Amino acid sequence: MKICVGLSGGVDSAVAALLLKRQGYDVFGMFMQNWHDADATLHGDCEWEEDRFVAEMTARKLEIPFYFIDLSKEYRKKVVDYMFDEYARGRTPNPDVLCNKEIKFDAFLKAAEKLGADAVATGHYCRRKETPLPDGRVLYSLLEGSDPNKDQSYFLCRLSQEQLSKAIFPIGDMMKKDVRRLAAEADLPCADKKDSQGICFVGKVDLPTFLKQKLESREGQAVEVYDAFYETDPLYRFTEETLRKILKEGAPLEMTAPFVLQQNVLTSDGEPLGESHFDEDALRALSDADLDMLARPFDYSSITFEEETYRSGKKHVKKTRYKDNPCGKIIGTHEGAQFYTVGQRKGLGIGGHKEPVFVIATDTAANKIYVGEGHAHKGLSRRCLRMDPSEVILMREDLRMEIGEMRRHRVRIRYRQPLQGATLLRRASGLYILFDTPQRGITPGQFAVWYTGEEMIGSGVIA
Repeated sequence: MKICVGLSGGVDSAVAALLLKRQGYDVFGMFMQNWHDADATLHGDCEWEEDRFVAEMTARKLEIPFYFIDLSKEYRKKVVDYMFDEYARGRTPNPDVLCNKEIKFDAFLKAAEKLGADAVATGHYCRRKETPLPDGRVLYSLLEGSDPNKDQSYFLCRLSQEQLSKAIFPIGDMMKKDVRRLAAEADLPCADKKDSQGICFVGKVDLPTFLKQKLESREGQAVEVYDAFYETDPLYRFTEETLRKILKEGAPLEMTAPFVLQQNVLTSDGEPLGESHFDEDALRALSDADLDMLARPFDYSSITFEEETYRSGKKHVKKTRYKDNPCGKIIGTHEGAQFYTVGQRKGLGIGGHKEPVFVIATDTAANKIYVGEGHAHKGLSRRCLRMDPSEVILMREDLRMEIGEMRRHRVRIRYRQPLQGATLLRRASGLYILFDTPQRGITPGQFAVWYTGEEMIGSGVIA
């Protein structure tokens, strides 16, 4: 079997190639260049050139053929343009997920096949399982990586059965420390190289600078939202009342997610998922309209500000100001709502608060961002999300949900988030995820991914 290893210049892909060669496979390495513009990176240099050099040195050390391919046109069209489009719509994309689906296991795979490869191997921390079917076909499953702090299955959530059939993950059952140990023992040139960060194949970037290549800057208002808004907001009251109806007796009514420091992601142990916090009959009784309301982000457009004139100083100079609004206050300006994302804390340029300030919503049409003070701000948390059926992909088509069906799964809505207990509800209007506990920063455009035990079942784009 001939295998092409996507050598990135990092330690993970290098050890993947090392293991495959030791196992007797016919291995060759290939490095792909996906980005040319160094102006957008924080370092201002061509990091890919150094990565290519290290990748080629690794191939020489392993005594395997090495190839180079430029996929920058495909990357810009399928990944970068997608990023610009999503941010322009006020959504937050995940370019790494699209890079794996459209580039690594599509354009790169096709190039490898032209060189005689039967499969492509990468340094992802995840595992693939094969299950023979009675009709002779093989069912491919994607499992979490064995290292709880490095599992990368989330980034592969959009792969198809065809793509999985040609994907190999040699280090998926290893711990990171053991990968580095093997690299050091084999004297690979990348043994001590730090893990890459930032956008896949672009590097660490200043996001507004990067986006300004296509998206125009426009000054807008930054509005702080106060607790008084939620006291009268119909959606907040509906959510609170509905949760009371569907929670099991004795289950706490939680409206905000507790703040916890970043922690390691714990892989599931295959044990049955814990009991739902909700009454099953009450969930079935929810209408599609009820679920749509529960999944709807808060709308802050009702917070308006009326100007008034007043006289100031000894000369009674006439000035204007905004009247006080108990629901919020204009506390600053920004360069464009499309440059911000829900949950963002850094880069706001807003001071004068005891606790951190977060973006809780963006409105690209009105060019406003809404912010809230403190980790416990009501606008940071939601209990339910919706995915359009057209944007749901299942790795296990045999587990497709029928309309009206409910299932329990573990779910994550971002990379490195510990898996969360949740109930999935399939309705004609969409697929809904109702979490056992409130979640911070549910962000339109990001991917929700669900698992049974260690196996990834499907994913969807958050509406």
